[in-house]
Amino acid sequence: MSEPAAAAILEVRDLCKHYVIEQSWFGPSSAAVRAVDGISFALYRGETLGLVGESGCGKSTTGKMIVRLVEPSAGEIWLDGRNILELRQAEMRAMRKDVQFIFQDPYSSLNPRMTVGEIVAEPLRNFGTDRGSALRDQVVALLGKVGLRPDAMNRYASEFSGGQRQRIGIARALALRPKLIVLDEPVSALDVSVQAQVINLLQDLQDEFDLSYLFIAHDLAVVEHISHRIAVMYMGRIVEIADRRSLFENPQHPYTQALLSAVPVADPDAPRNRIILKG
Repeated sequence: MSEPAAAAILEVRDLCKHYVIEQSWFGPSSAAVRAVDGISFALYRGETLGLVGESGCGKSTTGKMIVRLVEPSAGEIWLDGRNILELRQAEMRAMRKDVQFIFQDPYSSLNPRMTVGEIVAEPLRNFGTDRGSALRDQVVALLGKVGLRPDAMNRYASEFSGGQRQRIGIARALALRPKLIVLDEPVSALDVSVQAQVINLLQDLQDEFDLSYLFIAHDLAVVEHISHRIAVMYMGRIVEIADRRSLFENPQHPYTQALLSAVPVADPDAPRNRIILKG
């Protein structure tokens, strides 16, 4: 196996996830759901790659496989020059510091029994990087990076709004200074005005910490704002990858064209050319 290009922080090769469905009522036959069906792409240092597609196309499963929350059926995942699917448990634990995950739902992704300070400090405790007052200072600094006051660390996540909870999740993801963050629809559960604040925060943090993002979403307006390149996913496969400007101005694949034609416009009287795919 050859190693990926030096500039790529992440390279995915022929990645698959098939779920076998047993059909026991009428015999031993079985079928497979091809959630992800042989996708390949690269993500470069300091870049945001948007991964878009309709619900059920496999984009969230792809993100979870990259951080090994879901084990692939086949393929390779190269992170910073190493195939993480070949790593032993101890090696994988060390590698987890380099890649973090931000979940879609800021309400269920934070432990309600832990204070905000405990939530943000948990990665640091797990890897033994700080203790005592040094740990507290690190948590306060992380909360400050995401726009939260120091006294937030003594409160519970239930006391915060959805946008503030997502900021807590971002602070937790930043704690170990990762190289790559996978964001699974991180603003879809937020109000539009709050979405803009969180997106701007993510961009500022990317510049400050030289982060790479895999940004999973279905909202093309959000993806256009934050992404350098965009990959379009349909029925478990990537059908098109292009830089942001090329994809929005000159989409090549029929599914991409249909997806863009469905984007809402502010003027209800503006002419629309909706593309309806057959089949």
